Amino acid sequence: MEMERVRARVRGHVRGQVLPRPLTAALAGCAVLGGALMLLPSDRPAPAPAPGPAARAELAVTAGAPAVLSDLTAFIGDREAFVRAHARDGPAWAQLGSAYVERGLRAADTADFPRAQRALRTSLRVRPADNAEGFGAMAALANARRDFPAARKWGEAAVRQAPKRWTSYPALLDAYTGLGDYKAVRRTLERLQGLRSGAPVPAVSARAAGVYRDEGRREDAQAALADATARAATPAEEAEWQCRAGELAWERGEPADALRHFTTARRLDPGLGSARAGEGRALAALGREAEALDAYRAALARQPSPQHSLELGELYDFLGRPAEAQTQYAVLRARVAREQVDGVDGELLLGRFEADHGDAGSAVRRLTAEWARQPGLEVADALGWALHRAGKDAEALGWAKRTTDKEHGGEVRSALYAYHRGVIEQGLGLTGPARRHLAEALRINPYFSPAGAPAAKAALSELGEP
Repeated sequence: MEMERVRARVRGHVRGQVLPRPLTAALAGCAVLGGALMLLPSDRPAPAPAPGPAARAELAVTAGAPAVLSDLTAFIGDREAFVRAHARDGPAWAQLGSAYVERGLRAADTADFPRAQRALRTSLRVRPADNAEGFGAMAALANARRDFPAARKWGEAAVRQAPKRWTSYPALLDAYTGLGDYKAVRRTLERLQGLRSGAPVPAVSARAAGVYRDEGRREDAQAALADATARAATPAEEAEWQCRAGELAWERGEPADALRHFTTARRLDPGLGSARAGEGRALAALGREAEALDAYRAALARQPSPQHSLELGELYDFLGRPAEAQTQYAVLRARVAREQVDGVDGELLLGRFEADHGDAGSAVRRLTAEWARQPGLEVADALGWALHRAGKDAEALGWAKRTTDKEHGGEVRSALYAYHRGVIEQGLGLTGPARRHLAEALRINPYFSPAGAPAAKAALSELGEP
């Protein structure tokens, strides 16, 4: 640039006037010297190199943000090497345990959970005090295993140790939600939102969106997720919030909008199996069954979740392909058994499966015991439905009311919950309430289940007009 400015001055010094030859030579020499000086090293520091995979994952794990699977694996290798040389470093052990939990969730590989437990117990042993990171990671591990009472214990301990540390709160929110304690959820969210310690806006907005969704405030939840997505710092983080926005759109009965969010999430993070399964759900609702089957198969190849096996099996059943459905149900049973070895509580999923596709009596026993351990709304709904399938509608209705009436503790506006209650009421001859709740289920989401949505329509038709 300096050389160009000198040349311009030479050309335009006096328009149309020829400069003296010695002056022209001097100016040209300055131009050459200036160009040479520009090639010398600058005193300004060079820009910092972009963080590598392990560094990216470390930034995400310590900030409670999502990370891609390959980065997590690189970070785990880095931390494993570090703690071998620094066995008394409690924070490093806590980071390693947190990364194991996150990788186990994203890959649906629960073999990482015992590894996480060993790392986190080591962290708490070498640093029993001032270790909120370790306590919070133990809470996250308990949530991943669906052990919500333990998650509540560890999460409350993390908050006591570091009440101004924002990452102490998300796992506690999940624990209270799993236990159906929505007053505690609201109280904890208010404390989180009241912090002024530099908590990242996207993570807090996404947490708030989950609470708003459970309270039936869908518009507020949608706005909070849009804010989180707009402020995401990495593609992996944006993919996670896009996926949650897709789930919210699905619950609103908007499969085309849900598909758009899920597809965006999958393009941002191709390893995000939950986004691919979401595409399958939305495609099935849009009548694109062949594409839906491909999406579910791809999701299971990336993330072999028993929940996704159940959804794919039910889609095969709906399409009149029972042999392939039974194959998926066998995969589900095997996967749940393997996860139970790693400490995961699969009783809720097994209870739901048995109620619809197996032994309803077994489902009732499983879910009754599950309610005694951790009484959340999902368990109440599943238990009510299992009792209906076992021919005990009078008993089932009380459980269905827990999930749909606020005075009984119900908060979530769910098409599935409303459908279950409507069918139970129909079985008891309560035609008015049955009609109201079946219509509500279809109003919330006319595509909530490949088999359930058509069954709700048929039941409404059978009930007739009021």
